[in-house]
Amino acid sequence: MSLHRPPFCPCCGDLRRAFDRRRFLLGAGGVAALALSPRVSYAQAAPIISYDSVPNPLHLPTNMYFGEVSGVALNSKGHVFALSRGNSSGPAYAAAATQLLEFGPDGRFIREIGRHLYAWSFAHTVKVDRHDNIWVTDKGSDMVIKFTPEGRVDMVFGRKQEASDEETGPLKHPNPPLPAEDGRFRQVTDVAWDAADNAYISDGYINSRVAKVDKDGNWLKSWGERGTGPGQFHTPHSIAVDANNNVYVADRSNRRIQVFDGDGNFQRQFTIDVPVPPDARPAIGNMPNEAAIAAGTFAPGSPWAICISPGPNQVLYSADAWPGRIYKLTLDGKLLGMLGQSGKQLKQFGWIHEIACPSENELYVAELLNWRVQKLVLHT
Repeated sequence: MSLHRPPFCPCCGDLRRAFDRRRFLLGAGGVAALALSPRVSYAQAAPIISYDSVPNPLHLPTNMYFGEVSGVALNSKGHVFALSRGNSSGPAYAAAATQLLEFGPDGRFIREIGRHLYAWSFAHTVKVDRHDNIWVTDKGSDMVIKFTPEGRVDMVFGRKQEASDEETGPLKHPNPPLPAEDGRFRQVTDVAWDAADNAYISDGYINSRVAKVDKDGNWLKSWGERGTGPGQFHTPHSIAVDANNNVYVADRSNRRIQVFDGDGNFQRQFTIDVPVPPDARPAIGNMPNEAAIAAGTFAPGSPWAICISPGPNQVLYSADAWPGRIYKLTLDGKLLGMLGQSGKQLKQFGWIHEIACPSENELYVAELLNWRVQKLVLHT
């Protein structure tokens, strides 16, 4: 059995804890447990979920290609929206790389939305709200764009740097970050909504907070700062809202998922702790060492992407980069099963960056390294 401790902070933790975690993750048994629970959590087996990957779910026109697919979402009609770092233009460094593509339920290509849009810089995620509006977060321009179902720009959040400003350039990552400003983002990552159509925006690689705006676009509040405590973040990378308007934040570098009410009050947090198979391979690069695992991004179970299935019995899916698995959990963090591994074939994954779950047993996953979207059908 194991007693869970708060996640490691690469800025202020010690390497000994990284070795402790490594030994635990490579040991026998696994558990997804409440990280703040005072009780001892007993290890449990992680059921393997069988599944299929539908070949070629999206059909691109001749001479159109995906780049890194950073986002995928579906609307109420079953149309699929893929956000790709394709059709890039400019120099090798700082090239613009965002392209929003729409496909029909049969995978047929329909259109490109927002071609040459001023906000396009470096694609991060795409989401569709309950009114079929399409929202895109662009990490490179620090902007969130809301499109109508017809594909017209409806609202703009944030502002990109001016091309004429002599100080314009890549954002720095001071630690701690500089104070955040209302209405502005620094490397924004994702968006989700509650039943009142308030939007929650995870912001992001630098600001380490969640912003809340109402349905009319008015800035209501934000919460969070860089750190490891409850309500603090280190790369809030993905965000989702359940039917009870609880907000789930994938706190990636802290290797945990935090849950808040709609006012930003901390409710709980949980981690995904499952042993790594001895034959696991990274999708790219060297096998993560203790320092890389301690930093959080490439730690097993570290949430790169989360999504919550529709009701009435909602479940949460979370994906890590290494060993490249998708985890199915209850909303309070109990592990129900897992699937997948790193690789380039169907049913293998190369850095899942966003998950769409239109139903409990159907997933769409956007992969950076494999330049594709996979449609997964789970067998339960």
